[in-house]
Amino acid sequence: MNLRDLTYFCAVAETRHFGRAAEHCHISQPTLSSQIKKLEDELGVTLFERSNKSVRLTAVGQEILLIAHRVQEGAADIRRTAMAHSDPLAGKIKLGIIPTIAPMIIPSLLAMTGRKFPALHLSFVEDMTDPLEDMLRSGALDAAILATDPMHSTLVDIPLYDEPFWAAFPKGHRLEQKSELVAVDIDPQELLLLSEGHCFRDQALSVCRHAVSQNAAQADTRATSMETILNLVAAGAGVTLIPALATQGGRLAETGVLARPFSKTRGGEGASRRVRLVFRRTSPRLQLMHALSDAITDDMSPLVHAVPKEE
Repeated sequence: MNLRDLTYFCAVAETRHFGRAAEHCHISQPTLSSQIKKLEDELGVTLFERSNKSVRLTAVGQEILLIAHRVQEGAADIRRTAMAHSDPLAGKIKLGIIPTIAPMIIPSLLAMTGRKFPALHLSFVEDMTDPLEDMLRSGALDAAILATDPMHSTLVDIPLYDEPFWAAFPKGHRLEQKSELVAVDIDPQELLLLSEGHCFRDQALSVCRHAVSQNAAQADTRATSMETILNLVAAGAGVTLIPALATQGGRLAETGVLARPFSKTRGGEGASRRVRLVFRRTSPRLQLMHALSDAITDDMSPLVHAVPKEE
């Protein structure tokens, strides 16, 4: 048994089809079928139930699949470790980013890595915090840009920047007359929020906790994306909170949505989130993590505030 056999086994398990699995592995179907049969003979168990119309894992096949995934991740870690020692700033890195950060930061990340790390290839996974942390822990991601403290002891973080929140509202709204806002300026009956599972929802509620506590039931209009929320705001359905970077580059200019910052001196303290680079404590690419964090903070918009290194 070798890694190639496990790759073939995982391909059949995931596609549930020998033909598609062979295509994925770039070999012929008879060769794939022969290798799977040899693996079953070596292990002394049947891994798949086969019929003319379907292929499915047996009970023992399901158990072995979990182990095979761990072996594949271990092999990938070996390759990453070797690469980190040969050139820590080269190779591939898979980066997770939460949806309320991704649209604002991915273009600048690609431009920055092209300039500073030409031998580094970035790929991205956009998802909410919990799934990204799960992918980090399993090794499916190398790092993630999140806006909350990592929940697991196997993960560590490098603080990047503090990003203020702004209030967004439609043209002609009463808030248009103010240059800065405080939490009590937000009417809970107008507040639009992202759906549960988005950390930005919890952070927005924390900023507006005094206003929302007066009538929490009213702050219950939910959407799955910031884009949907802003479309609702543009249509006059209410107001919302957005991260400061969402206002840069004329992003709101054509939407009919206006935005105002929260005051830093009159009750606006804490109206921000800390964005951080999170990775496994045992990552073999620690040098790259620090180089990436330095490059990100060196290239930041004036709308956000880099966290001093001593923090």
